[in-house]
Amino acid sequence: MSGKPSDSIRRNILRTAWILIGMLLCLFCYILYIEIAEGQMLTHHPLNSRGLQEISGISRGSIVDSKGRTLAKTDDGVRSYPYGEAAEPVTGYVGVETGSAGIEHYAAMALTGRSAADSHMGPIAQLFSDSSGSTVKLTIDAELQQTAYEALGGRKGAVVVLDADTGAVLVMASSPSFNPEDAAEHWDEVSTDKDSVLLNRAVQGLYPPGSTIKPLVAAYALKDGRVKTDEVFECNGVLDVGGGYTIAESHGEVHGRVTLKDALTESCNVTFGTLAGRLGKGGLKEMFSGVSFDETLSGDIESHLAELPDFDSLSPGELAQIGIGQSKLLVTPMAMAMLAEGFVNEGKIMKPYLVDEIISPKGIRTSKTMPTAWKGSIPKSEAKIINSYMEAVVREGTGTAAYVDGVRVTGKTGTAENASGSDHAWFIGTAVIKGKKTAFAVLIENGGGGGSVAAPIVRDLILQMM
Repeated sequence: MSGKPSDSIRRNILRTAWILIGMLLCLFCYILYIEIAEGQMLTHHPLNSRGLQEISGISRGSIVDSKGRTLAKTDDGVRSYPYGEAAEPVTGYVGVETGSAGIEHYAAMALTGRSAADSHMGPIAQLFSDSSGSTVKLTIDAELQQTAYEALGGRKGAVVVLDADTGAVLVMASSPSFNPEDAAEHWDEVSTDKDSVLLNRAVQGLYPPGSTIKPLVAAYALKDGRVKTDEVFECNGVLDVGGGYTIAESHGEVHGRVTLKDALTESCNVTFGTLAGRLGKGGLKEMFSGVSFDETLSGDIESHLAELPDFDSLSPGELAQIGIGQSKLLVTPMAMAMLAEGFVNEGKIMKPYLVDEIISPKGIRTSKTMPTAWKGSIPKSEAKIINSYMEAVVREGTGTAAYVDGVRVTGKTGTAENASGSDHAWFIGTAVIKGKKTAFAVLIENGGGGGSVAAPIVRDLILQMM
């Protein structure tokens, strides 16, 4: 009997070898895919606690507001948040058990003294890292943020304040909130809270805008020649849009003969339902695309995309409803603050941002955010006209509760119908304070009238900024 393996055994050995080589190649390709295609996503995923475990020996850097006030800091390995639940929608939270969110998540590498390359090196990266992370300076005004949060009074809602010249976010408040210091200890309670405290309503909450959309409808109706500034509308309290469908004025009001300025000042549904019908499906679709409501924010601010209707399938009644901010239209408070910003900027909308600069442990500025224009805009000449009408809203119309003597304040109130409860209260607007243009959006869920509930909050914020 020969000592050499038979041909069949050799074939089996060769087949097994090829199978093993194939499996190794598959594993190698999969590792490459994870590293290259999915590496960034997995590294920065909020539930990935590996990075937190690797940098446990590094003192996490501080988060400070625009005036250097501390929003988050680390002492003796303990992370604390001096402004607690008021600033949580901005700072977010961080922990091995909870993962991270907000600026704690977005700026994690800077706060832990790492670079993008370090994030893929695992524990060996500690050999090249500083013992402490960088300081992240934000655009937020912590005291104004605190005022906005307290003004919400525990009600569900949001306040956004923007520097209209740059897009810098001065306030991004959301209520109810929670203290990020206690997040890990009470995570089960926080994550299942019936009031959705994890939801940042400023950028993730979606609501019908109600009458706050009317300035945009007016601007595009003017641009398209669908209305003239001196045209007179007859408001008898009800708009018949055909097919047995009607739109009524709030509280049965009858505005009589009104111009476009009058209609915006008094928030006339009949006028804006009419204008939406004139704009039609194509005009409304162009309007929302023009201001980039079909785009989302990303980076240090991640927003939910506005929910827009299928314009091609809208009935005449639904078109009219869009004109008064109802029907299948949902937006975020951030989007509406950006819209207000466009009117005071003669059409230009700036991209909002939170991170102003990053400062190394040695005190060297390593990063500085430069303001950039947003993708969308409002037609310039029409924006100027409507902005003057919005000043009349505050001086003599539905937004007088936002009026501040000696300050040019513009605005638009909104009382948005809500199928699941009481109306939502809105106010959007602008103010020129100490020579600087500021844009606002206030939303209070189930709050009722925007003029009586949301507008006073803006007035309080303006007074504090003076």
